[in-house]
Formats: sequence, C-alpha cells, structure tokens
Amino acid sequence: MKQLQQEVDEYISQFKEGYFSPLAMLARLTEELGELAREINHYYGEKPKKSTETEKKIEEEAGDLLFVLICLANSLKIDLETAHDLVMEKFNTRDKDRWTKIGEKKGE
Repeated sequence: MKQLQQEVDEYISQFKEGYFSPLAMLARLTEELGELAREINHYYGEKPKKSTETEKKIEEEAGDLLFVLICLANSLKIDLETAHDLVMEKFNTRDKDRWTKIGEKKGE
C-alpha cells in the first residue's frame, strides 16, 4: 500500500495544481463510486447497458475509485496501511463472533 501511495504522490507531484481539496476529492470519490455501481448493475443487476453506452470494465472503475481514495489519503497524510490495520483489529476483536465461520454452525 505504501508503494501505491508513493506512486500516486509522485504522479500528482509533477503538476502545479497538486491534490484537489478534500471536499472536491470526496465529491470525486462519490462520482467514481457511482460509476462502479453503474457497471456492477449492468453486469449483475437488472439494468442492461444501452447499445449507445461504451463498454467499461468493473476492474477499471474499481481502479479509478482506488486512485481517488489514495489521493484523498495522501492529501490528508493518512497512511492507508495503518488505516487498514486499525480496521482489521476492529474486525478481529469487536466483530470476531459476528459471522458464522466456515465449518461452524451458528451459535457455536
């Protein structure tokens, strides 16, 4: 994750404009999430693509979302690896018995 954050930072740092404001990036993150949702709906939902719509891949839309999330994290000096570790600690403690593990019956 550190390498991804560094790669994005090196890319953005070559431009005078730099990172957008956090609020602008939140709006962009929302936009990219909507585009990902649209593609998933086309592939797995009940709304097929129109014949006039261009073909996009879910992978590409997920990548766009990841890029903007990394931009937001970088601009706010958030280490995404640390953020991930905090979330996993929460899931492994608070939520450790919330879901039925494979091979167990509910309530064991």
